[in-house]
Amino acid sequence: MNSSKAKQITIKFFSLFSAVRGYNILVLVIAQYLAAIFIFSPTKSLRDVVFDLHLLFLVLACVFVVAGGYIINNFYDAKVDRINRPVKTGLENYVKQSTKLRLYFLLNFIGFSFGVLISWRAALFFAIYIFGIWLYSHKLKKYPFLGVFSATVLTIMPFFAVFIYFGNFSKIIFVHAMFLFLVIMVRELIKDLQNLKGAIANNYKTFPVVYGEKKTKQLSILLLIFTVFPVAILFSFPDLSYMRYYFYFALIVLIFIGFYLWKSSARNQYRLLHNILKLLLLIGVLCLIFIDTSLLLDKVINRLN
Repeated sequence: MNSSKAKQITIKFFSLFSAVRGYNILVLVIAQYLAAIFIFSPTKSLRDVVFDLHLLFLVLACVFVVAGGYIINNFYDAKVDRINRPVKTGLENYVKQSTKLRLYFLLNFIGFSFGVLISWRAALFFAIYIFGIWLYSHKLKKYPFLGVFSATVLTIMPFFAVFIYFGNFSKIIFVHAMFLFLVIMVRELIKDLQNLKGAIANNYKTFPVVYGEKKTKQLSILLLIFTVFPVAILFSFPDLSYMRYYFYFALIVLIFIGFYLWKSSARNQYRLLHNILKLLLLIGVLCLIFIDTSLLLDKVINRLN
């Protein structure tokens, strides 16, 4: 293989990696396994969780379906992204739209097939999830509140799949989900502020387009204030252990975001806030191992053998 051919393949690989948001997919896999080990199945050994074949199929189904979702979202947002993300769009255009569309159907077929291997209920869940992602990308994201709400729900649904799989209905999980829901919704609102120019140019009726930047900021700050309530409830659970320090840190970050958001007006400022929230969520994923340190020692040391 000559150097030009190798370069072309490398560029196409990174183009596809960008289109399917490879970084987000990796974080999703880590989050699902850490949640499965330390939250959803606290009584199971590390080996039982890691080598659970059906859990692997579930995670793989989520990976393929979510990757397909990013592709179809990219497909419908091609015009918007040329305005909002010209550099990123330039990289992703190395792969033809027709190729991306074929890949979208292939990824969804593989994801649904993994669902079938688990159970008919899992297959039904992923069929609904695939339809939900398509509906969001094609229609819902163009409307003010529906777009933000549906994007938040679709982001949390892969964790809901693992939650249902283990049948763990503890209060701490519901409260944690409330916190995540509020933070992700704020992130989606800030993303809409960041992409305001492209939304206006393509007649997307997103929340900032319909209600303006000021009301979008007010709603975001109200949601940030609401995050105090699930955090306060979480502090009452002894099992939270050292992860409570993450929530102390998160509250400080969210207060900063609220003040900085109110003063922000430039796209770069909104991008910074969006990235801070993404980083905060990533740190939260990694901090799941501290949710019960005695459980961590039990799983890693006593049950590994």
